[in-house]
Amino acid sequence: MDLPSLFSSTLALFSCGVLASCSATRPLPTPNYVDIDRFMGTWFVLGYTPLVVDKEAHNGIEHYHLAENGDIETTYQFRKRSFDGELKTMTPVGRVYDAETNAEWRMQFLWPFKAAYVVMDLSDDYGTTIVAHPNRKYAWIMARKPEIPEADYERMLGLLEKEGFDMAAIQRLPQDWRGETTRLKMLEKVAGGGRLVTGQ
Repeated sequence: MDLPSLFSSTLALFSCGVLASCSATRPLPTPNYVDIDRFMGTWFVLGYTPLVVDKEAHNGIEHYHLAENGDIETTYQFRKRSFDGELKTMTPVGRVYDAETNAEWRMQFLWPFKAAYVVMDLSDDYGTTIVAHPNRKYAWIMARKPEIPEADYERMLGLLEKEGFDMAAIQRLPQDWRGETTRLKMLEKVAGGGRLVTGQ
């Protein structure tokens, strides 16, 4: 199977599985309100539940840009297997699903499948967050910086464990940007939520 087909098949199964299981699971906790404008921009992925397409990811980032039509243009980008590995980019499109809190989205990886995204935890300064799926099989621990205090990371792991996530499935995503100064500068330019140019 070629790579595009593998991406499509994996994401379709992933989306279907998430949607099929949401209704049978108690809701995840969320912040009372997420300021979407503040949430936009670049997040460094520090911990995650790997899928087939992003096993052994390095220097992973998730970038959000709010389009005029309300779409959340999302870029998930990582290097494969090493810090100098091939750069992979995925560009799903999100939409706020719960307009009261802005904490639940629907993310479309592959038409017509949409997966639930829940902002489960968010620090007051919008410096760290946990995005997770209601079926408790997938979670991403993210921060505005590639490194955070270990106590902060452990606190977020504790929140996931309390909610019934499988701790063995959540892995560290290595971050080391000393060899990626050009890419890091590009991310800094769009830190406030501007559009991210992909393929760099």
